[in-house]
Amino acid sequence: MANIKPLDDKLQTVAIEELGEVPKRIPEDLLALRQWLQRQPHLRYRDDDQFLIQFLRGCKYSLERAKEKLDMYYSLKTKYPDMMNLLNVHDEKFRAISRLGFFQAMPKPLNGIGPRIGILQFNFSAHKYNIEEMFQIVTAMHELMIMQDPYACINGIIYIVDYAKATASHYLQLTPNFCKKILSFMEKSMPFRIKSVYYINTSSAAQQFFKIIVPFMSEKLQKRLHVMGDNLQEMQQDLTLQCLPKDYGGEMPSVAELALEYDKTWNDNEEFFKQNANFGTNESLRPGKPLDIDGLFGVGGTFRKLNVD
Repeated sequence: MANIKPLDDKLQTVAIEELGEVPKRIPEDLLALRQWLQRQPHLRYRDDDQFLIQFLRGCKYSLERAKEKLDMYYSLKTKYPDMMNLLNVHDEKFRAISRLGFFQAMPKPLNGIGPRIGILQFNFSAHKYNIEEMFQIVTAMHELMIMQDPYACINGIIYIVDYAKATASHYLQLTPNFCKKILSFMEKSMPFRIKSVYYINTSSAAQQFFKIIVPFMSEKLQKRLHVMGDNLQEMQQDLTLQCLPKDYGGEMPSVAELALEYDKTWNDNEEFFKQNANFGTNESLRPGKPLDIDGLFGVGGTFRKLNVD
């Protein structure tokens, strides 16, 4: 019997029809993935059923894709711990960044039962913080979604990226290498379906930035990208005011209010993030040829080859 949280009937139907889930086969599917993990000497991995099943669900029960994402997930966390491996939720700088509301998931999914909506705002001082520090919030929240958010896990995530407060200093931090890291994290290691991305309040400077980042996106993601200026009517119609914060004319609390409330969530999950110190890769033990993970980002250095056999 798999130790996973039950889904309500509507979410279970989506999991069956869109993700290819066969409930009675879940223990068998988890066993196949766990047996592969046990044969990987370089991986120190989380063994929870709830964690592992999301990689199967997020990959529509393709065992090979789930292997690849899990390996990349741990490889990136090990390679870039400052950005992708939160260990101490009580770190003062981390909490200060969290309270800014740089990234925040909305408490109500789309239409109450659909994808989770996540909002990212360039609302931080680029002279005080760097973009990799800021993205530790993003990666940590996604790790909690894997364990706790059935709507994101089954229906996926809709992202709103707001450039209203973006400055030249912010764009200078958005280097091609950083953009490749984030897109690799989102598309190659995170077990969520990205349903759509809204770039809003875009300026001419933002348009130049898009020329850099869009070619790094998969063709599928490019088709789900919406770029708009300060006329948010299309987004408000697509996502409904009931599911958006007051900042965007919606009925939810403001992003700033939600960010302050999230302090309790960090406190409640202190042990979860402490456990993360035990997980990652030991690249000297990886079977096969070197994996050029840095090559994904156009910089030097190698890991060993990603081996999913």
